[in-house]
Amino acid sequence: MKPIIFSLALAAVAGVAAAQDYYPRHNFTFGVGAAQPRADLNGLFKNSPGISFSYGYRFARNFQADAGFETVFGAADVRDFLNTEFGPVLIKDYQYFVPLGGRAILPLIGGRLLFSGGGGGAYMRYSERLRQPSDFFRIACPVCTSRSGWGYYALVDISTFVDNSQHFRVGVVSKVYRGHTNGEPLAALPGVRTRDHWVNIMGQVGFSF
Repeated sequence: MKPIIFSLALAAVAGVAAAQDYYPRHNFTFGVGAAQPRADLNGLFKNSPGISFSYGYRFARNFQADAGFETVFGAADVRDFLNTEFGPVLIKDYQYFVPLGGRAILPLIGGRLLFSGGGGGAYMRYSERLRQPSDFFRIACPVCTSRSGWGYYALVDISTFVDNSQHFRVGVVSKVYRGHTNGEPLAALPGVRTRDHWVNIMGQVGFSF
C-alpha cells in the first residue's frame, strides 16, 4: 500500500512542477495604435494610426525571439492624384517597419501577467502608393516615391492572459524606433539622408500555444 501512496504523491508533485514550468512557446500578436514621428521628421510628418503583426518564439521561460511588421497610415499626409484611363486615382503614403530582435520576460501571477523589454534591428521604408480601383488588376504609379533605411528599436510590453489555459492575451506595447532613411523626396521630406525617430504605442490582442 505504501509504495502506491508514495507513487501517487510523487506523480502529484511532478504534475504541480510541470504546471509551474509550463509556458506557451508560440505567440502571435495583432496591435492597433498610433505612431509619433520625431527627430528630422518632426514638423514634416504627423502623428498617425497604425497596425502591427508579430510572432514571438519563447525558447525559454524568460526569453523570446521576435519578428514583426508594422504599418503606419498617412504620416506624410500625401493626398495627390494620378490621372489614368480610369480617371483620377488617389495617391497615399504608408510607413513600414520590420523589427527583428528579442526580449526578456518577467512572468508573474503564475505566468499569467507578463512584463517584458527588449530590442533589436529594424528596417524602415516610407512609400507612396495608389489606391487601386480594383482587386483584379493594378495600375503602375510612375510618380510615386519611396525611401528606406536601417536602424534599431527598443520596446516595453505588458500583457496578461485572460484564460486559465494561457492562450489568449491582451496588453499594451510601447516601441521606439531610431535610424536613418535615404531616397526620393516624400511630401515635405527632402531627398536627403535623415535621422528618423518614431514612438509607436499599440494596444494588442494575442494568441499563444
